[in-house]
Amino acid sequence: MAISAIGKSGVLPFGRRLAARLLLAAGLVAAASGAEAAKDRLVVGMPVEPTGLDPTIAAPVSIGQVTWQNVFEGLTRIDRDGKVQPQLAKSWTISSDGLVYRFALQDGVAFHDGTPFDASVAKFALDRARGEKSTNPQKQFVEAITSVEAPDAGTLVVTLKRPSSDLLYRLGMPAAVMVASSSAEANRTTPIGTGPFRFKSWAKGDKVELERNPAYWNKAKSPALVSATFRFLPDPQAQAAALKAGDVDAFPEFSAPELYGAFQKDKNFTTKVGNTELKMVAGMNNAQKPFDDIRVRRALMMAVDRKALVEGAWSGFGTPIGSHYTPNDPGFVDLTGVLPYDPAKAKALLAEAGYGKGLTFTLKMPQMAYLSRSAEVLQAMFADVGVTMNLVPTEFPAKWVQEVFKDKAYDMSIMTHAEPLDLDIYARDNYYFNYNSPKFRDTYNAANAATDPAERTRLIGEAQRILAEEVPALYLFVMPKLGVWSAKLEGMWENEPVPSNDLTDVRWRE
Repeated sequence: MAISAIGKSGVLPFGRRLAARLLLAAGLVAAASGAEAAKDRLVVGMPVEPTGLDPTIAAPVSIGQVTWQNVFEGLTRIDRDGKVQPQLAKSWTISSDGLVYRFALQDGVAFHDGTPFDASVAKFALDRARGEKSTNPQKQFVEAITSVEAPDAGTLVVTLKRPSSDLLYRLGMPAAVMVASSSAEANRTTPIGTGPFRFKSWAKGDKVELERNPAYWNKAKSPALVSATFRFLPDPQAQAAALKAGDVDAFPEFSAPELYGAFQKDKNFTTKVGNTELKMVAGMNNAQKPFDDIRVRRALMMAVDRKALVEGAWSGFGTPIGSHYTPNDPGFVDLTGVLPYDPAKAKALLAEAGYGKGLTFTLKMPQMAYLSRSAEVLQAMFADVGVTMNLVPTEFPAKWVQEVFKDKAYDMSIMTHAEPLDLDIYARDNYYFNYNSPKFRDTYNAANAATDPAERTRLIGEAQRILAEEVPALYLFVMPKLGVWSAKLEGMWENEPVPSNDLTDVRWRE
């Protein structure tokens, strides 16, 4: 309180003393009410704002980080340990040839607008995802489906062209969530799902607000939180300030590793260095010079000291990789020794390819702090072998998605690929790397169709090795999940097998 009301004697008159006490009491009540409110409300910070809120039509992972398992659910789900679990499908059977999946669906499920969920809705969602005009990020996998049938309200039958060992996993990912025909077109801005939270509002450039779904079908998993707000803070310093001020309760993917140590020492916060699928790669346009020459791609890979990159760009947090696969993934092979750091050999390969007097190209750099730092370290390493890489800041996601991902109007670009088990991107005909390797495609397709686990593991290892040797992209490191949240919170995911912020089990301690 201001002290200007105190008289010359330094003592307040009785009436004013009473008023002061009442004001103080009111303040304490308000503070207590705020503390109580915090017991069932949560503010989560994110470094990137999603471009929309429907993960079935666009690739940016930030969409699923707001809506997956909170607003939308799938036939299956991926749990915090990366395992496939039932969800809107309570059980399933698979034919002996691996081609027919018969799902038994949950009873009594409804969307947030009251629309019932049944087999006809699931059929619509899968047919929409694999349709001719679909922009679904997982379309590559649902295209393996030849038919979807709904013989009755509680049964869904999916028939495949060929066995797909990852199908149940893929059906649990954000791109495969169930959507209804009545609300699908509006889900981009006003998502309606079957999940434990309903969409409330989106203040673009600031936050998305969710509220608890009182009619949630899965009573055993009804969330403790009444509301959840996602705030978007791209600046790492702002993230740290918001956490310390209590404006944000949790930052599951903290973007300032250089500030992380301070939070690790602060008893008011829980810090967890978890695993992710965030593979940082520098993609090259393999269809144009100089990257159509494998010698150049190999030379650039050998110019990179991965350990020094992790130290310089991410304060030592991270795991070097030699292919597009993480140590968390089944069948992982450490291939960092295939093209190890060797500047002398890099220079020799560049000279052999005709670039002994130098090489210049541009890297389109999304304007995110961790990618900018990584690009700057790469720039210095390339300079040591006579390569000039000019950095072009590129707005993410809109400009980067259009210029790099869609138009392929770039030389090199740096990005973190977050989807798990996504070797399939190198088998796609029109992916932004413009990589075309029949050897890789055949190996990967054989692995995906393999029904014998040992054979699948062998083929996945071979697919990783082909990428390590042919280098369609520079494989740098896997980023950790630097989680920071209030020490009073429990239920947050330590690891990130799927890019997500599943708040179903999150609660404040008593």
